[in-house]
Parts: sequence; C-alpha cells; structure tokens
Amino acid sequence: MLPQIRVLIQDEPNLIANLANIAAALKEAFGFFWVGFYFVENEELVLGPFQGPVACTRIRYGKGVCGKAFAEAVTVIVPDVNQFPGHIACSAALTVGDCGAYNQKPTCANVLDIDSDRLNSFDVIDQQWLEALAAMIAAL
Repeated sequence: MLPQIRVLIQDEPNLIANLANIAAALKEAFGFFWVGFYFVENEELVLGPFQGPVACTRIRYGKGVCGKAFAEAVTVIVPDVNQFPGHIACSAALTVGDCGAYNQKPTCANVLDIDSDRLNSFDVIDQQWLEALAAMIAAL
C-alpha cells in the first residue's frame, strides 16, 4: 500500500489534502471502521481529516489511546479498547494510535488513529507498516 500512497500524494503539496486521501485509501483498502488524523494543538489533539463515523473533536494529552500515543510518542495497539484504562468512547471500536514526528520535531505532532470493529485486529506487522507510513508523512 505504501507505493500506492506515495504516488497518490507525490504531486500535492497540501498536507490536509494528502492526509484526507491517505485516510480514504487506508479505509477503502483494508475495510477499517475508522481512519483519521489528529493534529497536536497545545496540549490537545484536534480532529483532522478522517473517514468513518463522527469522531471526538478534541482529545486531551494522555487521555484514551490516542492521548497516550500523543503523550508517549509511541504506537499503541489495543486488542479491546473497552479494557483500556481511560478509554474515550467516541465509538465502540478498537484503536491503534500511531504517533510519528510528522513535522520532524522530536515530539509528537500528529496521531494516526485506525479503528476496527473486530477484536485483536492489529499486530506488530501493522505497527511496522503504520510507522513506515508515518515516516513517509513526515517527509511531506
């Protein structure tokens, strides 16, 4: 999927347009429940381009799966968000929060959130590819 995404975004300089197309491509290719991006604004994550049902608009630093990815600047894979301490119930979906230094700063700048409606949907292979995608986005 990475080569297809690279071609999709290679001639477009606008970050929002590229993230919107990346979210759509991932959702269509893999049938995820929800795919989207959150931007770091001060100590919160603010909803960016996404595909899927209505989502949380703001997530506080360290709160829920995405907030943890933001706070720790790491990928967080959760087999069942209903068992995750502090889970934010935007939906009853499962989430992997992939946080990359998209703006080349040593701290988290954006979070890619991917939700599945099935338990145990994500593993270390998914993590590797999502982190590779995050690195590609960092170059935008």
